Amino acid sequence: MNFEDLLCEAGGFGKFQILTLLLLCLPRLFLPLHFLLHNFLAATPAHRCAILHQDRFANLTEAEVLLISIPRDSEEAFSSCEMFSEPQFHLLLNSSQASTNATSVQSCQNGWVYNRSQFTSTIATQWDLVCEQKELNHATATFFFIGVMLGALIFGYLSDRFGRKTMLLVSYMCTLICGMVSSASVTYSMLAVMRTLTGMSICGLSLIVVPLGLEWVDIQHRTVSGIITSIFWSLGNMLLALIAYLVRDWRWLLFAATLPCAVGLVSVWWLPESARWLLAKGKLKEARGHLQACAKMNGRKEFAAKINLEMLSKTAAAVEQKLDGNYSYVSIFRTPMLRKISFCMGAVWFGVAFSYYGMSLNISGFGLSMYMTQFVFGAIEIPAKLIVYLVVNRFGRKQSQAWSLILAGLCIGVNIVVPRSLGILRSVVAIIGKGFSEAAFTTVFLYSSELYPTVLRQNGQGYCAFMARLGGSVAPLVFMLESLWKRLPQVIYCIMAVFCGSAAFFLPETLNTELPETVEDVEKQSSEREKHLRGKVSEVVPLQSLQK
Repeated sequence: MNFEDLLCEAGGFGKFQILTLLLLCLPRLFLPLHFLLHNFLAATPAHRCAILHQDRFANLTEAEVLLISIPRDSEEAFSSCEMFSEPQFHLLLNSSQASTNATSVQSCQNGWVYNRSQFTSTIATQWDLVCEQKELNHATATFFFIGVMLGALIFGYLSDRFGRKTMLLVSYMCTLICGMVSSASVTYSMLAVMRTLTGMSICGLSLIVVPLGLEWVDIQHRTVSGIITSIFWSLGNMLLALIAYLVRDWRWLLFAATLPCAVGLVSVWWLPESARWLLAKGKLKEARGHLQACAKMNGRKEFAAKINLEMLSKTAAAVEQKLDGNYSYVSIFRTPMLRKISFCMGAVWFGVAFSYYGMSLNISGFGLSMYMTQFVFGAIEIPAKLIVYLVVNRFGRKQSQAWSLILAGLCIGVNIVVPRSLGILRSVVAIIGKGFSEAAFTTVFLYSSELYPTVLRQNGQGYCAFMARLGGSVAPLVFMLESLWKRLPQVIYCIMAVFCGSAAFFLPETLNTELPETVEDVEKQSSEREKHLRGKVSEVVPLQSLQK
């Protein structure tokens, strides 16, 4: 009896699985609170150079003081980064700056004055991360995703070695500690380091949830389980908009975004370890305990009594090589099929994350407030996920993955040519593109978990998460290219999404196939697909010869 048969006998999708999935929904709910926190944590309000000794101009209005002290930009608004070295009193008579000497303009010398009507405090206002220092503001998101990228390698390996549940507990605890310390940062350097460590810690939540959920459900309910947990990511998006709207100070915002991890820390107590992993590690007694609990909760008490070590030892025989095997990240490139999967899936993950965060970290210029844009971007993801449930079961994972990412890129491309004056149209296109982007993200989590065998699943997911976070790390930096050409970032996001989405066409289909347990299973499934395709070709050839 293989594990799929054993799980079906114990109940492949009953109360036990529903409880497990609900517990796994908590980390999915908490993840966006940090992954997309940069939108509000590092928001840059309207600002101008600070003017010292304004008492000298007691007989002038504030508008007149600004007129003689701050030059105007190309859009006739007061400059955010420049000031006059000396008051230009002649502008009171002639407001045209054509006669102003260019040498009288200099960068801000005395700090900045910020519009605090929307934000009490952000890291941009805390450490003046504007103008010449604005790159550091963008880099804050990159530091976080670099941490996530490193965490993907660490947690991918450790969860395969020490178990999914143990490392999920470690991830919760480290995220809680690092997040709280981040909120108390006294320098920008301290914040950058702590955000990197927070990203490294929280990656465990992202990396472990989906495989652990999939390893407890049968083939028929694999898709719905992935969709259920992913919906809570979208709810977390919407929750972030609400929290950010209510909490306008960056320190308290960080605190509020981190505190829910304490609830998740407690919830791990009721979470079962993966029985697949326990069997692969030879821990038959622990696997028996979890499988018996599964069967009893699902109303299969008679089968629960039949589960014994002899039965499990036979089930574990299929993955006997795991007991003495020593798998690492190199292992996912050892065989031809695994190399193909890893190279193509790495490209897909990079493109999915690159385009998703390119859209998610740009929530201005759509005719809505940033809070409403964040909320709508989260809300549109829910119907997108429900559509994914129908599409991946109808057309398969490969086609769904490829076209959802390609269409997301094309939506980005459409908004390149739509003028900003058409705010409503831009919003509609952006929301549709965000829906396709989320559909691609939802599919890739499910797809990559099904492609790698149990003995390499966490290593494979760790590698994929590394590629995703590499894309997430680069995405915020691309915004800096606006100084070269305003639309260049969107052009790059568009091209990368289309290119990486096309890589999915080279991956094998996993619809209605058993999860592979060993490396041999992956190669065996590949050879069976090739034989099936050859059989179809041999059937077509006689028909063609008859037509001749």
